Amino acid sequence: MTWNALRGQAIRVLVVDDEGPICRAVTLALQQAAYDVKTARSGETAYSLLKSEHFDILVLDLRIPDERGDVIFEFAAGEQPHLRYASLFLTGDISDQAAKLMAACKIPVLMKPFELDDLLNAIGSLAPRAQDAAG
Repeated sequence: MTWNALRGQAIRVLVVDDEGPICRAVTLALQQAAYDVKTARSGETAYSLLKSEHFDILVLDLRIPDERGDVIFEFAAGEQPHLRYASLFLTGDISDQAAKLMAACKIPVLMKPFELDDLLNAIGSLAPRAQDAAG
């Protein structure tokens, strides 16, 4: 079973975003809500973490300088299949191409700028989906 909360462990979240202030704000908000958070500010780091560590939830930006978020998402879902149902895009990209890429992934999207309460609610709503996927 992949759901850490069922084992009495903190829910592990990987945050992938190249913007330092956003990484820090998201990390602090999630840590204060008792999540175990790791961050990656590049696709390369995200790939390395996804290969070597388990995560219950993935939060990622669509636009990262060295890789698109949808590509990282597909890689993550291949490495850790439950993440297909426990991921969230954070983006400020409102282009038609971005909308198509995110729609193809079929995961929730939180548009930047966002309120931290909205982020916490979105992350919280992923917990049952991750639990169901871990089945």
